[in-house]
Amino acid sequence: MKKYLLFYFIVCISIQVFAQSSDVFEIARNGTVLQMQEFIGKHSESVNSINPGGSSPLILAAYYGNEGTALLLSDKVKDINYNSGRGTALMAAVMNGNLTIIKKLISVNADLNASDNEGKTALMYAVYFNKNEIAKVLIDKGANKSLKDKEGKTALDVARFNKNTTLSILLDQ
Repeated sequence: MKKYLLFYFIVCISIQVFAQSSDVFEIARNGTVLQMQEFIGKHSESVNSINPGGSSPLILAAYYGNEGTALLLSDKVKDINYNSGRGTALMAAVMNGNLTIIKKLISVNADLNASDNEGKTALMYAVYFNKNEIAKVLIDKGANKSLKDKEGKTALDVARFNKNTTLSILLDQ
Protein backbone atom coordinates (compact mmCIF):
# COMPACT_ATOMS: atom_id res chain seq x y z
CA MET A 1 0.00 0.00 0.00
CA LYS A 2 2.85 2.39 0.86
CA LYS A 3 4.47 1.78 -2.53
CA TYR A 4 1.16 2.49 -4.25
CA LEU A 5 0.72 5.77 -2.34
CA LEU A 6 4.31 6.80 -3.06
CA PHE A 7 3.84 6.01 -6.76
CA TYR A 8 0.55 7.95 -6.82
CA PHE A 9 2.18 10.92 -5.09
CA ILE A 10 5.09 10.97 -7.58
CA VAL A 11 2.72 10.78 -10.55
CA CYS A 12 0.59 13.63 -9.18
CA ILE A 13 3.62 15.83 -8.57
CA SER A 14 5.01 15.03 -12.03
CA ILE A 15 1.71 15.94 -13.69
CA GLN A 16 1.53 19.18 -11.73
CA VAL A 17 5.10 20.18 -12.63
CA PHE A 18 4.53 19.32 -16.29
CA ALA A 19 1.27 21.27 -16.38
CA GLN A 20 2.92 24.31 -14.80
CA SER A 21 5.81 24.34 -17.24
CA SER A 22 3.42 23.81 -20.18
CA ASP A 23 1.26 26.72 -19.06
CA VAL A 24 4.10 29.23 -19.11
CA PHE A 25 4.88 28.35 -22.73
CA GLU A 26 1.24 28.61 -23.82
CA ILE A 27 0.90 31.96 -22.05
CA ALA A 28 4.12 33.11 -23.74
CA ARG A 29 2.67 32.24 -27.14
CA ASN A 30 -0.89 33.46 -26.77
CA GLY A 31 -1.56 34.76 -23.27
CA THR A 32 -1.99 38.23 -21.88
CA VAL A 33 0.40 40.21 -19.74
CA LEU A 34 -1.98 39.78 -16.81
CA GLN A 35 -2.01 35.99 -17.24
CA MET A 36 1.79 35.93 -17.33
CA GLN A 37 2.06 38.19 -14.27
CA GLU A 38 -0.29 35.93 -12.34
CA PHE A 39 1.57 32.82 -13.43
CA ILE A 40 4.96 34.31 -12.54
CA GLY A 41 3.55 35.34 -9.16
CA LYS A 42 2.90 31.68 -8.39
CA HIS A 43 5.86 30.17 -10.29
CA SER A 44 8.61 32.78 -10.45
CA GLU A 45 11.28 30.47 -11.86
CA SER A 46 9.06 29.45 -14.76
CA VAL A 47 10.31 32.45 -16.76
CA ASN A 48 13.65 30.66 -17.08
CA SER A 49 12.27 27.24 -18.04
CA ILE A 50 12.98 25.55 -21.34
CA ASN A 51 10.45 23.47 -23.27
CA PRO A 52 11.31 20.10 -24.86
CA GLY A 53 12.07 21.90 -28.14
CA GLY A 54 14.69 24.05 -26.41
CA SER A 55 12.73 27.31 -26.45
CA SER A 56 12.31 29.64 -23.51
CA PRO A 57 9.09 31.56 -22.80
CA LEU A 58 10.82 34.75 -23.99
CA ILE A 59 11.84 33.20 -27.30
CA LEU A 60 8.27 31.99 -27.86
CA ALA A 61 6.72 35.34 -26.95
CA ALA A 62 9.12 37.12 -29.31
CA TYR A 63 8.59 34.61 -32.13
CA TYR A 64 4.79 34.76 -31.88
CA GLY A 65 4.82 38.55 -31.52
CA ASN A 66 3.17 38.47 -28.10
CA GLU A 67 4.47 41.95 -27.46
CA GLY A 68 3.32 42.73 -23.93
CA THR A 69 4.36 39.33 -22.66
CA ALA A 70 7.75 39.55 -24.38
CA LEU A 71 8.38 42.98 -22.88
CA LEU A 72 7.47 41.68 -19.42
CA LEU A 73 9.65 38.58 -19.75
CA SER A 74 12.62 40.56 -21.04
CA ASP A 75 12.84 42.23 -17.63
CA LYS A 76 12.43 38.96 -15.71
CA VAL A 77 14.68 36.35 -17.34
CA LYS A 78 18.12 35.50 -16.00
CA ASP A 79 19.72 35.18 -19.44
CA ILE A 80 18.46 37.60 -22.08
CA ASN A 81 20.81 35.88 -24.55
CA TYR A 82 19.70 32.29 -23.96
CA ASN A 83 20.29 30.48 -27.24
CA SER A 84 18.19 27.46 -28.12
CA GLY A 85 20.57 26.51 -30.90
CA ARG A 86 17.96 27.78 -33.32
CA GLY A 87 18.55 31.27 -32.01
CA THR A 88 17.86 33.83 -29.32
CA ALA A 89 14.85 35.95 -28.42
CA LEU A 90 16.31 38.77 -30.52
CA MET A 91 16.47 36.51 -33.57
CA ALA A 92 12.90 35.36 -32.91
CA ALA A 93 11.71 38.98 -32.72
CA VAL A 94 13.52 39.74 -35.99
CA MET A 95 11.78 36.82 -37.70
CA ASN A 96 8.45 38.06 -36.40
CA GLY A 97 9.30 41.62 -37.42
CA ASN A 98 8.28 43.23 -34.13
CA LEU A 99 10.41 46.36 -33.81
CA THR A 100 9.09 47.17 -30.33
CA ILE A 101 10.30 43.83 -28.97
CA ILE A 102 13.60 44.19 -30.83
CA LYS A 103 14.26 47.64 -29.36
CA LYS A 104 13.38 46.41 -25.86
CA LEU A 105 15.71 43.42 -26.15
CA ILE A 106 18.51 45.70 -27.35
CA SER A 107 17.86 48.03 -24.40
CA VAL A 108 18.36 45.17 -21.94
CA ASN A 109 21.64 44.19 -23.61
CA ALA A 110 20.66 41.45 -26.02
CA ASP A 111 23.76 40.30 -27.87
CA LEU A 112 23.43 41.68 -31.39
CA ASN A 113 26.07 39.29 -32.70
CA ALA A 114 24.92 36.01 -31.16
CA SER A 115 24.54 33.26 -33.73
CA ASP A 116 22.45 30.14 -34.09
CA ASN A 117 23.77 26.66 -34.93
CA GLU A 118 24.17 27.73 -38.56
CA GLY A 119 26.21 30.80 -37.62
CA LYS A 120 23.42 33.19 -38.59
CA THR A 121 22.92 36.38 -36.58
CA ALA A 122 19.88 38.60 -36.03
CA LEU A 123 21.21 40.93 -38.75
CA MET A 124 21.50 38.06 -41.21
CA TYR A 125 17.89 37.09 -40.50
CA ALA A 126 16.72 40.67 -40.97
CA VAL A 127 18.51 40.79 -44.32
CA TYR A 128 17.34 37.32 -45.37
CA PHE A 129 13.70 38.32 -44.78
CA ASN A 130 14.23 41.78 -46.37
CA LYS A 131 13.37 43.62 -43.17
CA ASN A 132 15.16 46.83 -44.07
CA GLU A 133 14.08 48.92 -41.09
CA ILE A 134 15.06 46.22 -38.62
CA ALA A 135 18.42 45.70 -40.31
CA LYS A 136 19.08 49.45 -40.09
CA VAL A 137 18.24 49.47 -36.35
CA LEU A 138 20.55 46.51 -35.72
CA ILE A 139 23.39 48.15 -37.65
CA ASP A 140 22.84 51.51 -35.91
CA LYS A 141 22.99 49.74 -32.53
CA GLY A 142 26.28 48.06 -33.42
CA ALA A 143 25.58 44.72 -35.08
CA ASN A 144 28.71 43.40 -36.77
CA LYS A 145 28.16 43.50 -40.54
CA SER A 146 31.21 41.40 -41.37
CA LEU A 147 30.34 38.20 -39.46
CA LYS A 148 30.04 35.07 -41.59
CA ASP A 149 27.70 32.12 -41.17
CA LYS A 150 28.88 28.51 -41.46
CA GLU A 151 28.60 28.74 -45.25
CA GLY A 152 30.96 31.73 -45.24
CA LYS A 153 28.25 34.24 -46.15
CA THR A 154 27.89 37.71 -44.66
CA ALA A 155 24.73 39.77 -44.40
CA LEU A 156 25.92 41.68 -47.48
CA ASP A 157 26.17 38.42 -49.43
CA VAL A 158 22.57 37.65 -48.49
CA ALA A 159 21.38 41.15 -49.45
CA ARG A 160 23.05 40.82 -52.85
CA PHE A 161 21.54 37.35 -53.36
CA ASN A 162 18.10 38.80 -52.51
CA LYS A 163 18.76 41.69 -54.91
CA ASN A 164 17.93 44.10 -52.09
CA THR A 165 19.68 47.25 -53.23
CA THR A 166 18.77 49.25 -50.14
CA LEU A 167 20.32 46.71 -47.79
CA SER A 168 23.28 46.11 -50.09
CA ILE A 169 24.14 49.80 -49.97
CA LEU A 170 23.60 49.97 -46.21
CA LEU A 171 25.77 46.93 -45.54
CA ASP A 172 28.53 47.97 -47.95
CA GLN A 173 29.23 51.23 -46.10
